Amino acid sequence: MRAAALAIVFTLLPIMASAQIGNPGFMAPNTRFAAPGVPAQNQPNTADTLFAQLAAEGGLAEVDFAQLASDRGQASSVGDFASRMVDDHSTANDNLTDLAAKSNISLPEEMNPAHAAMRGQLEDLDGAAFDLAYMRGQVVDHQKTATLLMWEIDAGQDSGLQQFAAETLPTVLEHLRMAREIVADLAREQVAAD
Repeated sequence: MRAAALAIVFTLLPIMASAQIGNPGFMAPNTRFAAPGVPAQNQPNTADTLFAQLAAEGGLAEVDFAQLASDRGQASSVGDFASRMVDDHSTANDNLTDLAAKSNISLPEEMNPAHAAMRGQLEDLDGAAFDLAYMRGQVVDHQKTATLLMWEIDAGQDSGLQQFAAETLPTVLEHLRMAREIVADLAREQVAAD
């Protein structure tokens, strides 16, 4: 019985292995090769394309939310943070747009449904409640963005996008640190007020 099972596995192995040839992981079917099995440089794979699209969606939301926070935020720390988000993410968005254009990757021009829903929730708040909700959202979004950047560094194929991710990661981690500190301060203030 065991010998029969092993015989079946060894018979199917070449068939399963041949199914993987020609489209290694994360490579698009139209990937150009410099040599057999070696992708040509500076061309996006599926990870690059997904990264650019998700990063662009997040970047659009960061700037939009920060502009809203500049208008509605109560705490000075929230206003300062929002101002930095507009500056840093506008620059990153411009850089990403240029890189995506060079790699023929189309980027979204509006927020995704999850960010649009978050925007709607924030619009219903003001004062301290707005500050805390905005900053908590910033912690979550920056955690996701840091993970996305690390994924591109590891799984990407386009050297320009990988370099962008590597250069952007320290800034995003700094934003995350700042957001966590502000959330902690706002939560302490809220507990003290109650």
